[in-house]
Amino acid sequence: MRTIAAAFLLGAFVFLSVSCSSVPPRPLCAGEFDYDSEAARQVIEVLPSRRGGFRAELTAWVAAEGEWRKVLGPWPVVVGRNGFAAPGEKIEGDGKTPSGIFPIGIAFGKAPKLATGLPYRQSTTEDVWVDDSASAQYNTWVKMPAQATSYEKMLRPDGLYDMGAVIGYNMAPVVPGKGSAIFLHIWRDDGRRPTAGCVALHEDRLRRLLSWLKKDREPVIALGVSGAKGRSAGK
Repeated sequence: MRTIAAAFLLGAFVFLSVSCSSVPPRPLCAGEFDYDSEAARQVIEVLPSRRGGFRAELTAWVAAEGEWRKVLGPWPVVVGRNGFAAPGEKIEGDGKTPSGIFPIGIAFGKAPKLATGLPYRQSTTEDVWVDDSASAQYNTWVKMPAQATSYEKMLRPDGLYDMGAVIGYNMAPVVPGKGSAIFLHIWRDDGRRPTAGCVALHEDRLRRLLSWLKKDREPVIALGVSGAKGRSAGK
């Protein structure tokens, strides 16, 4: 009986290992969701490109008449310098973009206003995002002075955050050390350089994407995994 049980467990392990392969594109496996995306009517997919490395492709989908319709892309984007982390394995400072399906939060930027259907927050010189894992303010946007030894300025001199949106990774709840400050933002050097874990793209295309996103459509982003194509559109 012990031999049979051991063989059964080994078979189950092999099945799960194959069905939850880390090689994208693929549907999410059970337990990989960081967010209940069933209500989402807008999905952004970001999947590795054939070029590999930190290069990826973004496609936007909308739920319409019971099916998913492609509305934007595929567009070239860049992700973390070390590609995508396996689901649940993202850690602070690893240079990887988290995998999974996450909500799209607020839009942000340098200008007083931005054409978007998302809630918008203008960045100032006092605004920072805390990436200090030991801080009680870890992975949150705060005004200076921050109760932390490490943080990112939301109004950057290089212009990468002149426009963007928050990806709701590691926020409900915030887990120390699991990664912070994951955004959609403007890319550097026409996409020739990676990010530290964010998703970056051409400014004009980012503007189009932000104008398309609507809060009442409960948009989500599927990073490193299939999103819209991996599930039913519903009504």
